[in-house]
Amino acid sequence: MRLSCNKALPDCKSTTWNYNRFRDSAAVELIGLGIKKKDTESHERLSLGSDCSLNINNITKQDYGFYICRQYVNDKQQGTDAHVYLHVLHVSSSSSSSQTEISAGRSVTLFCQLYSLACDDWIRSERIELFWVNQAGVKLTRSDSRYQILLSSDHCTITLNTTLLNEDHNREWRCEVTRRDQVKSSVTYTVKSSGQKLTFLIIVIIVEFAAFAAPTVILLQIVCARRAGEEEGLAAPEEIVMNTILE
Repeated sequence: MRLSCNKALPDCKSTTWNYNRFRDSAAVELIGLGIKKKDTESHERLSLGSDCSLNINNITKQDYGFYICRQYVNDKQQGTDAHVYLHVLHVSSSSSSSQTEISAGRSVTLFCQLYSLACDDWIRSERIELFWVNQAGVKLTRSDSRYQILLSSDHCTITLNTTLLNEDHNREWRCEVTRRDQVKSSVTYTVKSSGQKLTFLIIVIIVEFAAFAAPTVILLQIVCARRAGEEEGLAAPEEIVMNTILE
């Protein structure tokens, strides 16, 4: 993941990157005058690009927040701040069983959560919505007795719970994120069966990303799925990362 800086000087020795995870938290200095700070929990995953951008490797949901790039000469700021909001969409699945095999009759819960600085405020101001739809694109609601849909009080997390059926082979459920009633991204869960075993395949579809007003906003999708159908042992969660910069 690359966060851009408004580079005003020929080198990056004057560059400072600060980070806030919470609205009222104190800023954490990640890069100070071109030098990476080693007392931060993410320092091993950070690097400074030749254009003074901040590179973050192996993004996690804990990386969401507000990033600021500034450049100084003799303690005087040069140029303008570069403000970047990093929002992380984290999608995961779990079953009622600790085993990797997911079969008909088992309960499965799909989680779709948006990690964001002041997530509830951002959702209200930008009219962001999270919801689940079926393979026909029809929004799933609480009125459908097969599904239990729960939206958190801050509207930043939506869960879907259902009991798998044999006829769920090739069935799709999709978590969609909209802004002002326009779909911005979606994650599709497809159930694949082999005999009586069912597995989840994941397809991430970036439908559309409209331009946001400055500052830069980055929506990162981290998709974690429990892989099923293994004959022996436990399968580690598979993680797929896709990101888009909204400028």
